Amino acid sequence: MKINSKDFRVPPGKKVDLDEWPTNVKHYFESKEQYQEVLAAHVEALSARQQLHYASGRSALLLIFQGMDSAGKDGAIRHVMSGVNPEGCEVYSFKQPSAEELKHDFLWRTTCRLPERGRIGIFNRSYYEEVLITRVHPAILDTQNLPKHSRDDKHFWRDRYRSIVELEAHLHRNGTQTIKFFLHLSKKEQAKRFLERIDESDKNWKFGASDIHERKYWKHYMRAYGECLTESSTHHAPWYSVPADDKENARLIVSQIIIDAFDGLKLAYPKTTPKRLRELKAIGKRLTRAE
Repeated sequence: MKINSKDFRVPPGKKVDLDEWPTNVKHYFESKEQYQEVLAAHVEALSARQQLHYASGRSALLLIFQGMDSAGKDGAIRHVMSGVNPEGCEVYSFKQPSAEELKHDFLWRTTCRLPERGRIGIFNRSYYEEVLITRVHPAILDTQNLPKHSRDDKHFWRDRYRSIVELEAHLHRNGTQTIKFFLHLSKKEQAKRFLERIDESDKNWKFGASDIHERKYWKHYMRAYGECLTESSTHHAPWYSVPADDKENARLIVSQIIIDAFDGLKLAYPKTTPKRLRELKAIGKRLTRAE
């Protein structure tokens, strides 16, 4: 069953009510074995495209993963990107800002980690935390040493979105394609995954008291995410709302979207000039004679 990336793309300018977006869709596989086969084919396709992307060296690909705790961000990155050459890919996980990072604007710490041309950058959480968790818990802003006029501005959140959208437009103009994934998990499925983390000893380390605390704000987060997708899904940096209640299905959807993003870059290996071709042929002849 073919996966159509457009089914999950958030149209620019469309008001997003996440109650209207599914957290589960029909399987794109009929058995565990078929899932493994499809994922392996996707991983192989990504590996080939990443090699071409690295050789071309004219564009960068930035993948951003956002979602509630246990939505499957780590697993999607690990499984989908398993065949990518580490030399052409960098993964960054953004936690609570450090003291140094708080002395800069909210985009500084992620801007320092943007991918070079020819490389893939993966952000596990990102600058979008600054319009998500800070929106749900605005007291966090008190730790950011913001200018008083900025903090008191009634357009504070609109201006943050403006900064983000303008950054992504700037990146696009300079060769970075940004693809953003919201792993859309239901509250019921999150509870199930939390119980697994409690019941299975090898998953205990994943669970913390803060996870339960944040569940109290579920509706607030859904509103914040809905506004985020509404305000920042653009033609050059689209959001994809990926149903995440089924981890395997989500991974296939994510991998297909990345394959399609690569194909949209219209990559090609660098062309060899006639002069360079003559040089290579001459070198080849010398190697042949030497044998």
